Amino acid sequence: MSALKIVSRPKLKRPVFIVAFQGWNDGGQGATLAAGYLARLWDATRFAEIDPEEFFDFQATRPQISLIEGETRALTWPENVFFHARPEGLNHDVVLLIGVEPNLRWRSFTDLVVGLARDLGVERVITLGSLLADVPHTRPAPVTASGDDSEAIDQLDVDASRYEGPTGIVGVIQDACRKVGMKTVSFWAAVPHYVSLTPSPRAALALCERVDQILGTKLGLDELEQAVDNYSESVSEAVAGDEETTSYIEALERQSDSGEPPEEYEPDIPSGESLAAELAKFLRDRENDGDDSSPAAG
Repeated sequence: MSALKIVSRPKLKRPVFIVAFQGWNDGGQGATLAAGYLARLWDATRFAEIDPEEFFDFQATRPQISLIEGETRALTWPENVFFHARPEGLNHDVVLLIGVEPNLRWRSFTDLVVGLARDLGVERVITLGSLLADVPHTRPAPVTASGDDSEAIDQLDVDASRYEGPTGIVGVIQDACRKVGMKTVSFWAAVPHYVSLTPSPRAALALCERVDQILGTKLGLDELEQAVDNYSESVSEAVAGDEETTSYIEALERQSDSGEPPEEYEPDIPSGESLAAELAKFLRDRENDGDDSSPAAG
C-alpha cells in the first residue's frame, strides 16, 4: 500500500511545483510561512498527503495535542500535504507541498514526491528555504538562489548561492527533480540568528516576492507587509533594554546598508531562547491591549 494518499486527482495545466518544509530547511519558519501564505492567498485546494508512518521517528518529531474550545483534545500528526491552485492572471496551475522534513527513508519519500510531480505534468520546481545568518531584523531579508533554471534566476534580484555542505530534504527533492528533466530553482532567505526562534514574516515576504517575480503574478502582499512592520517593531522593543545586543544590531545594519563584509564584532548577546521569550511576552502584552500583530500567514 502506497504512503501517498490522493483524495482527488486534479486536472492541471503545466503546473509549477512549490515546496517548503518545517525543520532544518526552515529557519524562523520563513519558508513554511511563505508557502502557507501563498496557499491561503490563492485559496488552494488540498488534494493529497503522505502518510507519516513510514517516514518519521515519532520520538524525534512527536505528534501534537491541542485543545479545541478549551476542552476536547485533538491529536495532530506531522503532515506533508499537497495543494493545487490557479493563481489569478496565470495561464497555468500551481501545486504546493507544505510539510515537515521526514526523519527516515528520504529516498523513498523523494520518490513519492517526484513521482506525483511527474504524473501531474510539473515543468518547474521552486523550493523554499530559510537559514540563520548575521543579518538585522530591520532590513529586507537577503535571498540567494540556486538551480538549473539559470535564465529565470538571472532575471531576478538575487545572489547566486555558493553553498557547499549538508543539505535538507528540499535539496534532495531539487536534485531528484533536476535528474528527471524538471527546471529547478531554490530560494533561501536569511533570518537573524539572534531571533531564530521567532517566526520571521520578513523572510517569508522576501520569498513570496521572488515567487511573485518568477511566476509573473501580482501578489497581494499587504497583509504580510503589515506583519513585517509589527515584527520589526516587536523585536526592536524586545531587545531595546540590552545595550550589547542593540550595538550588535546597529553593526549589522551598517553592514547591510554598505554591502561590506561583516565587522569583527562578537557581542555577548542573549540567547535565542531568551530573546524569543522576551518577544513572546511583548506580543502577549500587545494582544492584551487589543493589538493583533500576529504574522499574516496561514
